[in-house]
Amino acid sequence: MTDDFAAQKDKASAWFRALRDQIVASFEALEDSHRSGAELGRFEVTKTTRHEDDGSDAGGGLMSVMRGGRVFEKVGVNISTVYGHLGDAAQRAMAARGVPGMADDPRFWASGISLVAHMQNPHAPAVHMNTRMFWTPHAWWFGGGSDLNPCIEYAEDTAHFHATQKAHLDPHGTDHYPRLKAWADEYFYIPHRKRARGVGGIFMDDYCTGDWEADFILTQDIGKAFLPAYVPLVEKRRDTPWNAADRDTQLIHRGLYAEYNLVYDRGTKFGLTTGHDANAVLMSLPPLAKWV
Repeated sequence: MTDDFAAQKDKASAWFRALRDQIVASFEALEDSHRSGAELGRFEVTKTTRHEDDGSDAGGGLMSVMRGGRVFEKVGVNISTVYGHLGDAAQRAMAARGVPGMADDPRFWASGISLVAHMQNPHAPAVHMNTRMFWTPHAWWFGGGSDLNPCIEYAEDTAHFHATQKAHLDPHGTDHYPRLKAWADEYFYIPHRKRARGVGGIFMDDYCTGDWEADFILTQDIGKAFLPAYVPLVEKRRDTPWNAADRDTQLIHRGLYAEYNLVYDRGTKFGLTTGHDANAVLMSLPPLAKWV
């Protein structure tokens, strides 16, 4: 690892922390501005740690979770920076993705932010967002995106979410949005249900053009798109009247979300395989769900 790459790692992990701070502040402001008489929601922040098999330090992060708020039934905003040596299963997974030399030098470093929000009001959409950087001695790349998961869809909300993301991607080339949208449509598809888990968004993985700075700026803009794409939808829908049938629809849709994250999500699999804090890895699961 060169000194230059050490600086790039520091720059990336600092950005993920800054984005986390912005989102936490914005979500608590949504709680503050809601007219409900319910208890005000606040994030509980817990440090997470990871160790190698020999007990040596292997990084960690911050798990920030709000439960039972006025607007958010459960929302988690996690950041982590982890490192060490990949086990055999993870090495094979990297080799399958085209990363050479992992058996000879299985060191890795990864940093990122991961967010999932489950809402009190069934008319307010659930959402997922993550961005990350991954490094090995043999390759580096960025990944992530955001996708909207309403249980009751509003076409204008879907249009706003996608239009905001497109506006943030277009300065990098007008081919980026359609390509990352199609990538999200494929990635967030649930084969055993033969349907998407939501209304899509943008997604990329293993993204490396060879120009680290340009790829990092693109990753930052994916993160910067999130709040303007999502917060106006929450403000619009959090006061919409709802009934028991709406709640039932919400709980059934959450079951779909849980199935995807436990069966298919690459980040969940990586976190559990590499021994990261299980509570942080499974933060994405909804507080309540239903299967019929």
